[in-house]
Amino acid sequence: MTTRWLTPKEQRAWRAYLAASHLLEDALDRQLQQDAGMPHLYYSILANLSEAPERRMRMTDLAEKLKITRPRLTYAVTRLEKDGLVGRESCRWDKRGSIAVLTTEGLAVLERAAPGHVETVRAALFDRLTEEQVGQLEEICASVADGFQGDEGTAPEDVPWRRRSSPSCS
Repeated sequence: MTTRWLTPKEQRAWRAYLAASHLLEDALDRQLQQDAGMPHLYYSILANLSEAPERRMRMTDLAEKLKITRPRLTYAVTRLEKDGLVGRESCRWDKRGSIAVLTTEGLAVLERAAPGHVETVRAALFDRLTEEQVGQLEEICASVADGFQGDEGTAPEDVPWRRRSSPSCS
């Protein structure tokens, strides 16, 4: 099979994407460490749970929403649980599953961190774009993400949240 090397234009776009995504993630992590003592992933867990019905979500569904592996989510939730920000409950309809629950303290931490987080996102990304570019960014990112979902909306086995690993109760 012949390698399809990137064109110079594609190489520039790829490198610009890498630089922007790394710098953005660094800015978000720094702000959240300073304001809430947690990395961006932990904030994302709290935010997603805050939007879920009754602030509860099955761990496998949360991993899919966050686009991360179940073991990585389990580790993060365990840390958040030790800090009293998240709790875990057994899943009533699946004995192997568990439910992550945002605690009152977790919601308070999220509410304190959210204004600074939103300001960082706005300053680092959206204030630098025109309205047209915001639409293009959404379209481009959705297209890339959809490409990982498969043609029929079912994710292939190699997406993070479906990867097989050691047995766990996620």
